[in-house]
This record gives sequence, C-alpha cells and structure tokens, in this order.
Amino acid sequence: MSASRDDTIGIAPSALDDAADRKRRIWAIVGSSSGNLVEWYDFYCYAFFALYFAPAFFPKGDSTTQLLQTAGIFAVGFFMRPIGGWLFGRIADRVGRRTSMVISVLMMCFGSLLIGILPTYEHVGTLAPVLLLLARMLQGLSVGGEYGTSATYMSEVAIKGKRGFFASFQYVTLIGGQLLASLVLVFLQTVMTGPELTAWGWRIPFFIGAALAVVALYLRRSLAETKDSSDKETAGTFAELSKHWRAFLVVVAYTAGGSLSFYTFTTYMQKYLVNTAGMPKTSASQTMTVVLFVYMIIQPIFGALSDKIGRKANMLLYSGLGTLMVVPLMTALGTNKDPYLAFALITLGLAVVSFYTGISGIVKAELFPTNVRALGVGLSYAVANATFGGTAEFVALWFKDNGMESTFFWYVTVLMAIAFVASLIMPNPKVHGYLDGAGTVEEALGKKPRLAHA
Repeated sequence: MSASRDDTIGIAPSALDDAADRKRRIWAIVGSSSGNLVEWYDFYCYAFFALYFAPAFFPKGDSTTQLLQTAGIFAVGFFMRPIGGWLFGRIADRVGRRTSMVISVLMMCFGSLLIGILPTYEHVGTLAPVLLLLARMLQGLSVGGEYGTSATYMSEVAIKGKRGFFASFQYVTLIGGQLLASLVLVFLQTVMTGPELTAWGWRIPFFIGAALAVVALYLRRSLAETKDSSDKETAGTFAELSKHWRAFLVVVAYTAGGSLSFYTFTTYMQKYLVNTAGMPKTSASQTMTVVLFVYMIIQPIFGALSDKIGRKANMLLYSGLGTLMVVPLMTALGTNKDPYLAFALITLGLAVVSFYTGISGIVKAELFPTNVRALGVGLSYAVANATFGGTAEFVALWFKDNGMESTFFWYVTVLMAIAFVASLIMPNPKVHGYLDGAGTVEEALGKKPRLAHA
C-alpha cells in the first residue's frame, strides 16, 4: 500500500507482499490496542471501586455526599486530559506515535501504583484526599495523551476500505478495560466481604493495573512507527492546528454528546442503579459486567457498518436516535430493580451510542492531516471529554443531591442534539478526508485549503 503525505503508513516496505503487509498491520492494531486496554482498566478502577474506598478518603457525610466528593476528583482527572492531549499529541506528531504511547502507559502504571499504596484519611487526615487527587491528575494526564495517539496510530495502520472495522478495536479495548475492572470488582465481591473490600480490598485492582502496564510496555516497544519524524518544523504545533480550527470545533461539538452519553450509560450507571433505583451493589455490578461485555463485542459491527454506509451516516444515527432515547430510558431505569430489564434498557442505549464509539477514533483522524493528526484528535477529544464526559457523574449526583435528578436527563439530551447538528455539518470523509477522501476537509467546510491533500 502506498503512502501519501497525508496518509503516512511506513509499516511494511513495498517489497513485502500484501499478505505480509496485512499481517503486520493487524499485529500493530493488537499491540497498540493492548496498551489501550491497560490504560483504561487503570483509569476505570477508580470509578468502579469508588463505592468502597470513598469512606476511606471522605469519612464524613452520607453515601451520596461521599460519592459526590470522589466524583469531583474523578472529574479533576479529566481536566488533566487536555494537557495530556496537547503534550502527547505534540510528542506523537514530532517524534513518533510509538514513543508517545510508551511514555503514556508508563505514566499510567505509576499513577495506579500510587493509588494502591495511598494512606487513608484515618492515618494522614486531609493529606489523603490531596494525594488521591494528585494520583488522579497523573492518570488523567496519561489517558489524555493515550486516546489521541492510539486513535491516530490505529487509523493510520488500518487497512484501507476496512478502516472503520479495524479502528473500532480502540473502543473494544477501551470498553475491555472497563469490563476487566468490572470483572475484578465482581470477583472480589465474591471472595471478600463488604467490610474487607472497604478496609483494604479496594487496593488490589490498582496493583493489578500496575503489573499489567509492564506487559503493555513490552508490546508497545515492539510496534512499528507510522510517522515520519523528519517534518518537525510545523508538526504538532498550535499554529498548524489553527489552520484546521473548523474541523477542531466540529469534533469538539459531536464528542461532547458522545462522551457524556458514554459515561452516563457506563461508569455512572452502576451508581445510578444502586443510588437511585435501589438495586443491590452486587446485582448492579453483575448487570453492568454483562452489559459491558455485549457493548464491547458489538463495536466492530458498527465500525464495519461505517465502512459500508459512511461515517457521516453513523454519526447522524447516533446523535439523532440518542436525542430521542435519553429521557425515557433513564426514567425507566430509575424506577426499576429488575436486573434483566436493566440489562435490556442499558444495552439498547449503548447500542445507539455504538454508532459513535465504534468509529470514535477514525471519524476524528480523517479530519486532520498527518503533521497535526495526533494533536488534533487528542486535544479536541480531551477538551470535550473533560468538560462533559468527566463531569457526568458529578453533574448527575449534584442534580440528585438538590432534588432535580431528572434535569440531568435533559442536560444529556441537549448535548446529543448539539452533536446532531455537528454531525450534519461534518464533512463526509469519503469525499473530504485526509485518509481516504479525494478532497480536503477545508473545502467541505467552505475554506480554501492551506495544506494540499496528496
């Protein structure tokens, strides 16, 4: 497969036949996505085990207040993502995608290990939540860089004509990280008592994450590079990215709704089932584990669908259906204690979200040229994700704490409607895109292109 200026692959020399080239590309997808799984496992352990460690760091107040405080720190971790998106995006665009991914997984390993050994409020007082905050900031910085770089790398190595299918494995492993964290939770709930988990058992998953990161580091070090590091003058700079500000804003707009709906139906949903619907913790954990498994395995279906009907069609279906579904689904879930019905309703919601998550990385990567692709994808995603996704739990719990829980459902609905408008404006990557398109994104957005598409 030949490489153009805006689609630099560099994985297999031209002397290799198509079969060998395909094999190396698939291995690159596996290697990069395995590290992605570890990164997101570490990040989501915090969300899933907050029900148990919240009293250790915030001993005062009822369960909603404690969860609100831990959700606040969860949100702060997200606000480090734009910094991580900029830092690691710049490294990826100027030095190389592989280097950026190796550094990010090392940083996540350290952050996870730090949480595992933190002293509690009982031993060091207010220093305990401060240290927890610092550890989450470090993890937020890491995962902020992880998304953009891995999305860029997987989009660049994916086989043309099947980019949606192969790029969907970014969310397979992202959800897989959540699923693994949920499985660890269910296992520990089975072999340990509630008091044991609250006292010290919550530390175990963070130690597991630190160990897994070592394996991911080994796999990532063996990856081939996709970025030619010779072009360093403009690569990864804000000046170059500013030429593509229209694409940047479109991505921010549709990612806002995508991130908010994703976190509403995944990480917040476990707490919603326990705290609002009144479902037992173990039932909620088991239900969400099965939901996440189904959600994970359907991602390639929606990625492959986008290869057939186009990314724009996927995005319109996700945002249009999503705007209509949030209020009725959340209302029904809030009064339901049947785990089977909860499974069906949450799976339905996530099936709609899958029109977006199945192509989340590729639909952004196609809108930016090679020399600012990692920065453009990572920073735009991180800004929207931090502002709306990272605050999902905090905002939801705040509305609940103030007796206005249903207002949160309408908040999500409004963001989905904005995502629908952004999806309408978004250029069709098959016609105007930097990976497969014949024209440029700037042409589609009504601006004379400054970087020609080869």
